[in-house]
Amino acid sequence: MNIIISNSSDIPIFKQIKNALKEAICTGVLQENEALPSVRTLANDLKISFLTVKRAYDELETEGFIKTIPGKGSFIAPRNMELIREEKLKEIQDLIEQIYKISKIANIEEQEIKEIFQIIFEEE
Repeated sequence: MNIIISNSSDIPIFKQIKNALKEAICTGVLQENEALPSVRTLANDLKISFLTVKRAYDELETEGFIKTIPGKGSFIAPRNMELIREEKLKEIQDLIEQIYKISKIANIEEQEIKEIFQIIFEEE
């Protein structure tokens, strides 16, 4: 797996790592029980502090995406589909709130937004 860090991003580096790993887990790029690189290995690969990687791993573990076994390393936790679903619903909610704000600024009617969604869903 390839994690790309952007130094020009407003998103802290640990969150960029966390988000990249979560995306890889949710999309199946990383599989259940697959070993993650050690904190030091990933830090060396990304040329960042191992404390930054540790913070990302700690948050992923708190959220239930990975599990750490002392002396063995960190592994992808069994997929909790309800947890993943809730995570994605929250992302959708945040994006819809952004759409709402933009539509109000641009004086775009609710019906126009609904038509856009309908077209998108019909294309699938």
